[in-house]
Amino acid sequence: MTKTAAFQKKPSVSPSSIAAPQGKGENYGKVHRRIESFASDSHEATAKDFITLLKPGVLLLVVYTAAIGLFLSPVNLHPFLNIIVIFAIAMGSGGAAAFNMWYDRDIDGVMSRTKNRPIPKGLISPNDALSFAILLSTTSVLVLFMATNALAAALLAFSIFFYAFIYTVLLKRHTSQNIVIGGAAGAFPPVIGWIAATGNMNAFEPWLLFSIIFLWTPSHFWALALYRSKDYELAQVPMLPVTAGIKHTKYQILIYAVFLVVSSFSLLLVKDLSFFYLTTASILGAIYLYLAGRLFMSEKPANSMKLFGYSIFYLFALFTFLILDVLFV
Repeated sequence: MTKTAAFQKKPSVSPSSIAAPQGKGENYGKVHRRIESFASDSHEATAKDFITLLKPGVLLLVVYTAAIGLFLSPVNLHPFLNIIVIFAIAMGSGGAAAFNMWYDRDIDGVMSRTKNRPIPKGLISPNDALSFAILLSTTSVLVLFMATNALAAALLAFSIFFYAFIYTVLLKRHTSQNIVIGGAAGAFPPVIGWIAATGNMNAFEPWLLFSIIFLWTPSHFWALALYRSKDYELAQVPMLPVTAGIKHTKYQILIYAVFLVVSSFSLLLVKDLSFFYLTTASILGAIYLYLAGRLFMSEKPANSMKLFGYSIFYLFALFTFLILDVLFV
């Protein structure tokens, strides 16, 4: 049996039964018993536990990129309305993340990176987590609809559905291209921000921002997956390093890094940007390509985490320099 075939059967995630993959029964059984025993406990989850369900690190990126879309749009909303828009998008992102943690509670309990998340650790019951996810998701769409327009609300609803169902349920446990396709969900915030302000999606700018984030996601996440490949193998999640091997994953990271850097210059075609953005984007991109190239040539596991860490800085810095160019240059 090939490695790819071994990942075709997805572990069950029903609240009453978490099926143990072959050879992993003891680990999965421990997680199952811990989650089920919590259902009858009187433990009350704290606000911190629920905040953890939102994936705060991802949420920060979502908020920032949504704000970029709002700022670059030709329509200036009232500052208070801007806050409401960002808050609604943040709620939607948090709701999708909470659903992801609810659905993935079985494999989260097996992986060392995620075993201390609230559900596998027994801090929040699965039912409470699911209710929280549904509440945030529906509220976010309603708030954005009432505050702005139906198109923005519809795209927010679609992005939540895309991450919660298409990525989490359909893709993550069934294909090594999960993060490539699923990365679209994380690329929608600047488009939603733009549409919330303008009411249309006819301009090129928000979709170029979308493409930058979309092309950034594979190299960013695969760098982490390389470092945590044993985790994904144990949990039977077909991430690229597990199904295609380390060398092929490094090659794909390098290819997507090139696409990303090229896409960062696309804004120069539609936006009146100066030499400042060109220079800073070039420097940031050169460092990104250097780290991706070093990872490809090296056998040191630490290099994957260096690229992972820099990739986060890269995206924040690139968009920050974009805003500085628009404001001051």
